[in-house]
Amino acid sequence: MDKVERLISIIMILLKKDIVPANEFAQLFHVSKRTILRDMETLSLSNIPIYSVNGVHGGYGIMDEYKVDKRLLSSPDLENILTALGGLEQILISEEVEVTIKKIEAMVSPLSPKGSIELSFYDWEGRAEILPTLKICQESILKRRLVSFDYIDKNGTTTNRIVEPYQLHFSETSWYLKGFCLHRQGYRTFKLSRIDHLHMEGNSFNPRDYLVEQAHEASYQPQLAAIKALISPGIKDQFIERYGRKSIENYSSDYFLATIHVPQNSIGFQFLASFGTDLEIVEPKTYVEEFRNYLIRMVEKYS
Repeated sequence: MDKVERLISIIMILLKKDIVPANEFAQLFHVSKRTILRDMETLSLSNIPIYSVNGVHGGYGIMDEYKVDKRLLSSPDLENILTALGGLEQILISEEVEVTIKKIEAMVSPLSPKGSIELSFYDWEGRAEILPTLKICQESILKRRLVSFDYIDKNGTTTNRIVEPYQLHFSETSWYLKGFCLHRQGYRTFKLSRIDHLHMEGNSFNPRDYLVEQAHEASYQPQLAAIKALISPGIKDQFIERYGRKSIENYSSDYFLATIHVPQNSIGFQFLASFGTDLEIVEPKTYVEEFRNYLIRMVEKYS
């Protein structure tokens, strides 16, 4: 079940009941208690009047004044959810998301105006091709079944892996599978486009304490370098979207000065090189030199 659908389900359940224990929600949705706690925080931050009750018979509830007509969500609320789901559907390519959209559409007044907001994503062919891999991963996570596959790393080396799958993660344009690799005896993240011959095994597994690993992963930050770069007005909007307006200041009639943090490795170099002649790194000198050497090696490929 998608997080958005789970949040809506939590609201609907709380509208019908007084107090529901976190453990009951966790068992119902097949997630951890920690996940339910985060869901409640999300709902509270979204101004849903959630309150908690401590003790043996404790749990979560919604304030009574919001239960008068059993309709906490108005038509505009539902339209906003549909807008978000409509955009996510293009990324997730999930039947479950489509079902959720149909459920909410049935609740929205037919007189409500439509089309005030539209979300669009690239309709890449590869996204459709990766759907079978996504479905196998999702089914394996829900059924707690091991998966086996050939994995091709960035150097082209292929290794066979057997993994306890825990989570699918979408970042920018790519899907990743997070799980515990039995061969490496550690948690690993696998890019789905590098996975081949994926198979759900018949063997099930007892979940490890993945929440501890998630907390460790959240605390980990890759090494970033603070750089200053001159950028042309033509790419100013891209830096605003990624780093915010405060990262940019006026410099001259032809350039802005951007102060940003990027990885000091090939990932950071690839990102900066994508702007071509619209960007020039000016500080620090050590980063300028490393970036220059990266560009020289690139040019040598065509010399």
